Amino acid sequence: MTSFVDVRNMVGWVASTGPERIISGIIEYLEQDFARWESFDKTPRVASHTPFGVIELMPTSDHESYAFKYVNGHPSNPARGYQTVTAFGVLADVHNGYPTFLAEMTVLTALRTAATSAFVAKLLARPDSTVMAMVGTGSQAEFQALAFRTALGITKLRVYDVDPDAIAKFVRNMLPLGFEIEVAGNAAEALEGADIVTTCTADKARNAVVADEWIRPGMHLNAIGGDCPGKTELDPAILDRASVFVEYTPQTRIEGEIQAKAPDFPVTELWEVVTGRTAGRTSPDQITLFDSVGFAIEDFSALRYARDQVAGTHFEQRIDLVASPDDPKDLFGLVGAFSPVG
Repeated sequence: MTSFVDVRNMVGWVASTGPERIISGIIEYLEQDFARWESFDKTPRVASHTPFGVIELMPTSDHESYAFKYVNGHPSNPARGYQTVTAFGVLADVHNGYPTFLAEMTVLTALRTAATSAFVAKLLARPDSTVMAMVGTGSQAEFQALAFRTALGITKLRVYDVDPDAIAKFVRNMLPLGFEIEVAGNAAEALEGADIVTTCTADKARNAVVADEWIRPGMHLNAIGGDCPGKTELDPAILDRASVFVEYTPQTRIEGEIQAKAPDFPVTELWEVVTGRTAGRTSPDQITLFDSVGFAIEDFSALRYARDQVAGTHFEQRIDLVASPDDPKDLFGLVGAFSPVG
């Protein structure tokens, strides 16, 4: 039998545990897995692009467990009553190939993306950071705000979105949770006085929602909207001034902000900072940029954490996902017993 967490139970688990506690737990698992980065199988995600959006598979394995996530990205979906991103994920036992854990990952991905952002900011942002600018207040924004409060104590937010309804939604959700929120008239105004900048926009195009002249020395940029070829959020000139950190270089060169740069544009992979092989922030004036596209090992960490936390609780179900004939060689026997005769 396979352990299963559906949408109702995922939402129930998050609500009862608290998203900030879960984000903190995922950060711990991310730290563990990035520290053993070299032990994982790694490949850029397998993507199927259409004019409507993209559907992707994100696999990885540590040779004990195999994981994959199915995820889509369809920017025009909200206008049609659908979510931009949906997902589910699987853990399997490498030794026999059987799936052991299946979970919804639309909610879990939002938590893992936020956890990853905060995990990286702990490594790269100035320790005295107190204000975060958020350009884009869609479905990821609340999770990002909670993650940065959890990991860095950030409670002052300056926000902007081209959609006033998205801003109103964000303020409605987050103001009661103790955040100090200032709504800016434009993106440039949002960045004024910010120590950390998070960009999370959905438009599938080469955009520059943040201009180079808005970036001050010492800022940390958390660019999480880029997730496919042809989609960017930052003025390419920012990359020339910043120290750029990525998850998995081959994937980020396809999908991240650095797709606008030459193939030999210098970047640092995060695992090198986690393990002490390379320095992260080296001075208060350094501009650091997390060119985030999301990577399978982050999903692996989130699935491991969810599996471990719901095990033995009422949030976990058992489903009969794998056929198990009494004789492993007699699969037909399962259906033959029910086949009509004559």
